[in-house]
Amino acid sequence: MKRWDVLVEVSPRAEIADPAGTTIQRALTALGFDGVSGVRVGKAIRMELLATDAAEARMMTEQMCDRLLANPVIEDARIELRAAEQDHGS
Repeated sequence: MKRWDVLVEVSPRAEIADPAGTTIQRALTALGFDGVSGVRVGKAIRMELLATDAAEARMMTEQMCDRLLANPVIEDARIELRAAEQDHGS
């Protein structure tokens, strides 16, 4: 088994309204940050995962997203995998 560093970024789908993003965008403009657009608010989930290879790690992470981490009806999940630099004693 190999340890993987996983980052899952969950954000509202493009066609879904994002009131938090709209509020932040308006506030940034009001603060003088001109040219800001397309603000979307989401969440980042970081974890370590044991898997035999990258394909298994991705499959497991996709299942986590489908079952808990993201609502596939209104959210998109982007997954980044990286082999852990250290094996943390395993």
